[in-house]
Amino acid sequence: MNLRRTMKGRRAVTAVAIATGLLLTVAGCSGGGDDDKKSSDPASSSQPSSKESGDKEESQAPDVKSALAEVKSGAITLSVVSAERDQGGYVTVNGTVTNNGGNFWPAADWRGDERELNKNGASLAGASLVDGAGKKKYLVLRDTEGRCLCTKFEGGGVESGQATDWYAQFPAPPEGTTSVDFQVGSMPPATIELSEGE
Repeated sequence: MNLRRTMKGRRAVTAVAIATGLLLTVAGCSGGGDDDKKSSDPASSSQPSSKESGDKEESQAPDVKSALAEVKSGAITLSVVSAERDQGGYVTVNGTVTNNGGNFWPAADWRGDERELNKNGASLAGASLVDGAGKKKYLVLRDTEGRCLCTKFEGGGVESGQATDWYAQFPAPPEGTTSVDFQVGSMPPATIELSEGE
């Protein structure tokens, strides 16, 4: 008799546990009916929200940085896109050079006049930063063999209608200096703002 009661009690507890599990599963899947409303509303399913739309536009936009400065000399356009102070005590300047002319542009006059720099070939070895307020000129950093820490142009320059990325590293001006002039070759000086690197 006791065995029969125990079996009935176990069956009842099991049935209650199963019913509770099913009830929770059904409640979790229903979601209150909002999903049905969204899918039946054509405006909400086809038009993203303004936040989604903004995110989508950013991801589709080309990865083009706005220039800090842009200068031209003849058919050559020099753009500076970043000038960041690094923790190592130097400034890295990045940009592009574009040849809008009909002929190959040799970057020979950008390598500088110093004899030591001639081994760098067509490069930005002759570039400098000028701190007008501090009255100092900073030359491109070099290794112990005189090679510049800068771009060396493959092929000696830039083909007609082409653009090439470049970089050059300089000693960092004092912390209080936020603006300098970037100068290379016969290009006009480009005034740039220095930013702090990460």
